[in-house]
Amino acid sequence: MQKKKQIFNPYLPSYEYIPDGEPHVFDGRLYIYGSHDRFGGNDYCMNDYVCWSAPLEDLSDFRYEGVIYRKDQHPVQYERNYYFAPDVAKGKDGRYYLYYSVAHSSIMSVAVCDTPAGQYEYLGDVCDKTGHTIGSTAGDYYQFDPGVFVDDDGRVFLFSGFCPGKLEDELGRKYVGCHMVELEEDMLTVKEGPKVVIGRDTPEEIRYFEAPSMRKFHGKYYLIYSVRIGGLHYYISDRPDGGFVYGGRIHSTSDVGINGHSIENPVYPNGNTHGSLVELNGKYYIFDHRLTNHSSYARQGVAEQVFFDENGHIAQVESTSCGLNDGPLVGRGEYPAYIACALMDKNEYADKAERGRMAPRITQDGEDRECEPGQYVKGIRDNCIIGYKYFTFEQCESVTFTVRGNAKGTLYIKLTEEGEPVASLPMELSVTEWEKITAPFAVDSEKSGFFLVWQGEGAFDLLSFSFA
Repeated sequence: MQKKKQIFNPYLPSYEYIPDGEPHVFDGRLYIYGSHDRFGGNDYCMNDYVCWSAPLEDLSDFRYEGVIYRKDQHPVQYERNYYFAPDVAKGKDGRYYLYYSVAHSSIMSVAVCDTPAGQYEYLGDVCDKTGHTIGSTAGDYYQFDPGVFVDDDGRVFLFSGFCPGKLEDELGRKYVGCHMVELEEDMLTVKEGPKVVIGRDTPEEIRYFEAPSMRKFHGKYYLIYSVRIGGLHYYISDRPDGGFVYGGRIHSTSDVGINGHSIENPVYPNGNTHGSLVELNGKYYIFDHRLTNHSSYARQGVAEQVFFDENGHIAQVESTSCGLNDGPLVGRGEYPAYIACALMDKNEYADKAERGRMAPRITQDGEDRECEPGQYVKGIRDNCIIGYKYFTFEQCESVTFTVRGNAKGTLYIKLTEEGEPVASLPMELSVTEWEKITAPFAVDSEKSGFFLVWQGEGAFDLLSFSFA
């Protein structure tokens, strides 16, 4: 696979906020369908649905496909008119069906298009054979986060479900876990179901919360789902409509469950999660998202390669900066600071609000937009760690940082999170514009992390760094 350029996490431009990514391959291209957050927004999924795609021969070459479905296209306009995580499948008729749910509606709606990333048009709401819209009345299972799956034999399954602490919503619709219906060929009418496939009576650390996504590999069915802030987990079965057995955790953008990290000790700020698996060029990847700007309303897509063992199980993979690059980044040239996969603050704060004001974050200046300039790391202060994985360094001699702020102290450079510093840079800043500062950095390594630890007074922002 030839790439025009290296690929980072997040894999889309840094001004783009597409969480809940469902990756699908149609006609030799990878398409990413997801929610659309608004930078600076005060709720989830405030923007219209858009789509990005890339050719399989070059996953670095993502193309913006534009708006594929607007919020004003749904026939009922709700007070909280935000469209949550969608999914897309190709029907027997060759058309593409987009499944979505408007916030708190508990209704699965469908739009249709002749092409994967064209202008979708509203088709209808998922209903049973009597015409009853499922999820619309008391006693129904609560409909949330549609995950659509078309099997090799053409059967269509729609997975759904939200499972908070309570048992039902204010209208009496039931939170039972993850449930499923089989659809008719019209992609709208329930053929069989609903049926609970993952109940709520499981240990808290693996309990289904939301975000079901079904995929099939090597003859086995993988039901991926979110354990709230515990990452993406999966169940496995020999059939798509039941018999699921818990498999494990696949990925957490906070590295919860790997490398010594937990919910209480995350490598990156905790947030919700939603994503799925896909095969690309004979390799397998998990697509997920991270939060930014100390907000769950400004999330971005990330991806990592995963590996199956001989029994079809998937081991958890760590979060990295290189993601889809299929190997370490080259340790020369300039890199944007926002590709950090570690963002830790060891300081104690009075409350969540103070942490939100003081802790470092990945953010951008200005309003939500579809163009550069992009993100940077803001508010690096004493006892904070900013980390990147991985790089290949060959005869590296120096590193130059583009910074601004008011700070006095020393920036230490380490090759691992817990390792000893291999270089240091005394720094005294009092600038509002970006300036460059260079430090010696003599390293040769086939695969190395790049961790920055600040000790000193004040705080500064980091736009980029470059190796020479």
